[in-house]
Amino acid sequence: MGLSKIWVFGEASDGTVASITLELLAKARELADTVEVVFGGDGDAIAASVGEHGATGVQATGDLAGAMQGVSIANAVAAAVEAGTGPDAILIGTTYDGRDVAGRLSVKLDAPVITNVVDLEVAGDRLVGTEPVFGGVTNVKTGFTGDKVAILLVRPKSFTAEPTGGGAAAVSALAVPDGGAAAAAKVTDRFVEESDGPKLDEAAIVVSGGRGLGESDKFDMVESLAKLLKGAPGASRAIVDAGWVPYSYQVGQTGKVVKPSVYIAAGISGATQHLVGMKGAANIIAINKDPEAPIFGIADLGIVGDVHKVMPKLIEALEARG
Repeated sequence: MGLSKIWVFGEASDGTVASITLELLAKARELADTVEVVFGGDGDAIAASVGEHGATGVQATGDLAGAMQGVSIANAVAAAVEAGTGPDAILIGTTYDGRDVAGRLSVKLDAPVITNVVDLEVAGDRLVGTEPVFGGVTNVKTGFTGDKVAILLVRPKSFTAEPTGGGAAAVSALAVPDGGAAAAAKVTDRFVEESDGPKLDEAAIVVSGGRGLGESDKFDMVESLAKLLKGAPGASRAIVDAGWVPYSYQVGQTGKVVKPSVYIAAGISGATQHLVGMKGAANIIAINKDPEAPIFGIADLGIVGDVHKVMPKLIEALEARG
């Protein structure tokens, strides 16, 4: 038995729908009869993309004039639920805006939120989320009881975005109630990190470095190899905390979750918190001088050696190929 209606919180930048939104749509259409996207902005801008991925409708607020997504979306969804036109459940990506929406909506509806979800299923008339606990050592399943709307924060890359070939979703206006003082905050500017390669969480190849690199200057090897492979550089939490690279490079439980075709871990021992963020890679290559490093336990190819000798040889070989 599936749910009647699921809403997916839609995110987009410059008209391009975020990958997390498309991932959630892929799962939502397995669980509910009707799948719609709730969107803070002009629904026409995303109707074709989300329709192709299985959404039949877009509940759009229209231009928010710089208002915070969390305040506006939470107020709008809460009002729809109270009016009886809302969903049985709302799936939200674990992003900055997603966390804001989920927290505010939880307060508005006096409903709990299941966080860090990596899988979903319907059991009877309940939506059940699977969440890793104890650093990903094991999973637990949590379901909702009662008649509250199910609110779930889903970890990116938990599902694979797959188009269905559907037509553009029908766009409907979603009323946004007055948010009072909370709605007074405005987004005045956005700063996008400069990058000459693919985004870390969308790259087909990721090369990550850890403490085994020895010093911050050696991270250049990671960036050089990633560039040669047309991939993205990543990092363990240890070197992010040490200030070697920005937080945006971090892969792991408290960083980004990646699911590339190839993941190269250079000088990373394989702490559980890091494995949570990359173990879904199709092929994992580990380079570490410690043959007992946990990373070798999940690697498809393990190179027991000094990264300062192995990495330059890899770079040299790729450069020789032109």
